[in-house]
Amino acid sequence: MNISETRLVRVLLRPRMLMPIVLIAAGCAEPSSTNPPRDTAKYPTARFMTVAEIQDIYKDKSWQWDNGVGYMKGSPQLFSAWSEDEAGKTWAEGRWLATNSSRMCFDATWHVRDGTFPDRTCFSHRVHEGTVYQKREPDGEWYIFRHAPPRAEDEASKLIPDDLVSEELEGVKAALASARSSEQRGR
Repeated sequence: MNISETRLVRVLLRPRMLMPIVLIAAGCAEPSSTNPPRDTAKYPTARFMTVAEIQDIYKDKSWQWDNGVGYMKGSPQLFSAWSEDEAGKTWAEGRWLATNSSRMCFDATWHVRDGTFPDRTCFSHRVHEGTVYQKREPDGEWYIFRHAPPRAEDEASKLIPDDLVSEELEGVKAALASARSSEQRGR
């Protein structure tokens, strides 16, 4: 090691310099909103979205799904949902949040016929020239969530500025409780 390399190592190993290097090397550093995302090779110039941008997308809106709907109340950030499929009715209550790492997450307790379980579901977001990209974490594929300008077929068009959950939720809770009760009597 020559003298210049030795000086560089000393500078890098100073306490105030070491932590960012360790975090970056470990892949734990919070991404910068100006750097292109590491995992979006398909959209290399897309930037991370801010907490405020993500909140603007979801706050006080219901997200209609194929088999149900989730509602993201604005303040406090409460989440409620119901769904129904061949296995029966389910419902959830918890919180939703937007993070500095450009994610929107649901932290909720889901109620199913067999009991309850906590679950965290997150979606990453990026934006480029007004087009919003989204993927479900951890293994989803990036897709266009909202075009610029928005299109009727965009997933974001399923976000409705109204509470579509509360009116149905009590009925779903009652139906699930009845199904559980019937199942327990049958044992």
